[in-house]
Amino acid sequence: MQYIYVLQSKADGNFYIGYTQDLRERLRLHNAKKIAATKRRTPFILLYYEAYIDKKDAFVREQYMKTQWGHNYIRKTLSNFFNR
Repeated sequence: MQYIYVLQSKADGNFYIGYTQDLRERLRLHNAKKIAATKRRTPFILLYYEAYIDKKDAFVREQYMKTQWGHNYIRKTLSNFFNR
């Protein structure tokens, strides 16, 4: 399985979007400051993920989620979370 995931930095509130085959391990690596792109923004919480069988499908979805439309989708889908 391939996963696309959305993390939120507790340090700055911004999103990080990526994809992986091992979601738990990837989150652990982010929070252990082992990922260069995110090591200064830890800790992270997992906000959202989707599972895909095909790697190409996951990659295409990841690219979409990194656009403004993707960010709007995240905010709309998780509106109850953001409005509490």
